[in-house]
Amino acid sequence: MVERSFIRGAGLTAHEEVRGLLRLHVNPFDYTILGIYFALVIAIGVFARRAVATSEDFLLSGRSLPAWVTGLAFISANLGAIEILGMAANGAQYGLPTVHFYWIGAVPAMVFLGVVMMPFYYGSRVRSVPEFLLRRFNPATHLFNALTFALAAVLTAGVNLYALALVINALIGWPIWLSIAVSAVFVLAYITLGGLSGAIYNEVLQFFVIIAGLVPLVIIGLHAVGGYGGLKHAIDHTSLGAKAFSTWGGVGVPHWTNPLGDWIGIIMGLGFVLSFGYWTTNFAEVQRALSAKDLNAAQRTPLIGAFPKIFIPGLTIIPGLIALAVIPKLGTPKGASYNDAIPLLMGKYLPDGALGVALAGLLAAFMAGMAANVSSFNTVFTYDIWQTYVRRGRPDRYYLQVGRVVTVAGIVIGIGTAFIASGYSNIMNYIQLLFSFFNAPLFATFIVAMFWKRTTPWSGVAGLAAGTIGAAVMHFAGYHIGYFYPHQVLDPTHATINAQMLNFYGAITAFVADLVVTVLVTLVTKPKPVSELGGLVWGLPSPDAPDPSTVPKPAWWASPKLLGGTALGIVLVLSIIFA
Repeated sequence: MVERSFIRGAGLTAHEEVRGLLRLHVNPFDYTILGIYFALVIAIGVFARRAVATSEDFLLSGRSLPAWVTGLAFISANLGAIEILGMAANGAQYGLPTVHFYWIGAVPAMVFLGVVMMPFYYGSRVRSVPEFLLRRFNPATHLFNALTFALAAVLTAGVNLYALALVINALIGWPIWLSIAVSAVFVLAYITLGGLSGAIYNEVLQFFVIIAGLVPLVIIGLHAVGGYGGLKHAIDHTSLGAKAFSTWGGVGVPHWTNPLGDWIGIIMGLGFVLSFGYWTTNFAEVQRALSAKDLNAAQRTPLIGAFPKIFIPGLTIIPGLIALAVIPKLGTPKGASYNDAIPLLMGKYLPDGALGVALAGLLAAFMAGMAANVSSFNTVFTYDIWQTYVRRGRPDRYYLQVGRVVTVAGIVIGIGTAFIASGYSNIMNYIQLLFSFFNAPLFATFIVAMFWKRTTPWSGVAGLAAGTIGAAVMHFAGYHIGYFYPHQVLDPTHATINAQMLNFYGAITAFVADLVVTVLVTLVTKPKPVSELGGLVWGLPSPDAPDPSTVPKPAWWASPKLLGGTALGIVLVLSIIFA
């Protein structure tokens, strides 16, 4: 196999040379594969439209999907630009410690969602996470969360849209702004046609296309650098050096050297606050489980998704490291950004045909991620904002049309937020910043309210506001604290700050601020009567829930506890091997 050479030219500016590096040589066969994929995407949307008769069909798939479908959609919704470009960028910038985002920062929280949280969500028949807060707290808490979630959803959608535009720009050389607009049209088509069902069934297809696109890239890339041993040798001669392959090395306090910072930030910030905050309260993920046909299927949804999540680092982090080893000046002012690692490797190594499959996989990932955010945005806006506070008591057909209109609005807003994402050389730094602002406070509010029945209605909105403010204060103050810089030496230009570590501490600050304020306000305000908390607090079952003895039990091999325990066991073994 002859690898493709980079396009270079004498007299080019640094920007022109980087754009040249990213231009992919796509032939008619590759375009045919892409055409077939996009035809399938639209066909699935048209087919799903036939099953859409009510707003619940459009926004929650009528709660009728089997666990294997929702489980694959659950992981595919997360396997977007954040995962592919973001984790590959993290792999190139931070090395193997990036596995912490998976083995500490995802799987345990996914197990917690399936085993502990889903009975609360599904059993209460809520249509969204904000609606759960409305029942547990009050309208003020509900509205605050609905508005902040809607903002977070369109900001995150912008990340996926920007990444999709990067690939189209590399594919045919269109300007980024035009690539963003064209990318939005494809996602808009199948969500508007088929609603959540169209998004979910496309996500199942996209999961397999993503895997088919990334596996050849990893195999060919590793072969080119001499296997895993050759990769380690090559990385030894980069700025990361040998520490790139030590996941737990250098995490001591106060003199940390690990690329992700100290153990406090990794375990408490990433592994606890950000991880549990994202996986258990982010409606873009929870929505997939709520569309399952019954509680058992809803519980198994995140647990089924946990197993591929364990092994996805091999398809994201390893390509990032390969790119660091073989792409000159990657991540420097004169070279391509870390976000470009995957497209660069595709253009360098993949032969005709395989490039078309890989491009389809990459485009699938970005559309899946954006579709997840837009479909959750339209649900929250329609049910939690429009129906609750703007237009109450209208016929269901009215809210179905509102959902479709809001879908278009979400895409349009996502186009604008895509340009915000374009200002970050590592989109994972940006996305973790968003999570520290929006998900970390919400998790603190949830965890207190679920296990402390005295938690009062007004403590919810007070805690959420305090947590958001705390994250903002920590983010801006952290740039002036030497501890967040290599060797704990303040860089006045802020160029060398460990942005991920600062995000971890921002999440911790948000969680603590929310927790403290929630407790303090609870102590001075009146709680809800216990009679109103059935199904919303641990140990208080819903009066409308069926008798547990009458609920069909899954086969022993499909038990949520067994699935969750097996996933955690695999993570423990891998963490020891790669420590």
